[in-house]
Amino acid sequence: MAGRPRQDNGQVQGAAASLLNGLAVLEAFTVQNPVLGVTEVAQRVGLHKSTVSRILGGLAEAGYVQRDEETGRYRLGLGLLALSGPLLADLDVRRAALPYLEQLTESTQETSAISVWNGHEAIVVEQVASPHQVKHTATIGTRYNKFESSSVRVFLAELAPGLATELIESGRILRTEGDGLPADHAAHLLEVARQAYAVNDGSTAEEEFGVSAPVRDYRGKVVGCITASAPRSRVHKHATRDTLVQAVQHAAAEVSIRLGWSAAT
Repeated sequence: MAGRPRQDNGQVQGAAASLLNGLAVLEAFTVQNPVLGVTEVAQRVGLHKSTVSRILGGLAEAGYVQRDEETGRYRLGLGLLALSGPLLADLDVRRAALPYLEQLTESTQETSAISVWNGHEAIVVEQVASPHQVKHTATIGTRYNKFESSSVRVFLAELAPGLATELIESGRILRTEGDGLPADHAAHLLEVARQAYAVNDGSTAEEEFGVSAPVRDYRGKVVGCITASAPRSRVHKHATRDTLVQAVQHAAAEVSIRLGWSAAT
């Protein structure tokens, strides 16, 4: 996902604008594009190359990016872990979910993960990888904004129908024509909410299979999403779809109970 566009100086000026531009530069780096040059970053964030070069220089001094001396290109630095560490440590849903993710992966032999919602993306905050050599994994921090993703649909199903529609129509949530899912997204999301899980059976990519279920807190509010992912061919060969659905729902329910939720909430 490209970095956020630069801020309009008519709205934000001075140090605040510089800070936001620095954050935009950091967000230009993604799992798909972890190494970028100055020109690439400038194109992604809409800033002049000299400005981006200056920002990257400052971020490198602080340890938030690393510069390859041979190529002159940059990647995110370990200094970011110092910033994210306190947040991840204090993220109750992540801490509560980890032992159940371990159990889920042990019982299904597939990758399990917990994601949270930032308003328009599902973000992976913890994962336990499958022991299989052939598996599907997503690094911590991976963001999903495709409607076809099972985790995204679980979160969308919790929103007011009008808000979900707005996110889709504005393009913040991306939907591919002919994805194999019902054309009426509102009706489909109602069904996802009713059954309390969503399945991605090759909708994002031919060989991807995923099933997600919501995690609720003591208020009954969805605060996370448990996902099991696997190579689609293995799921179909061994007919494990229903087993994965049940296992994910069970894990999500256990985490929810740990967070104080009860069916009577």
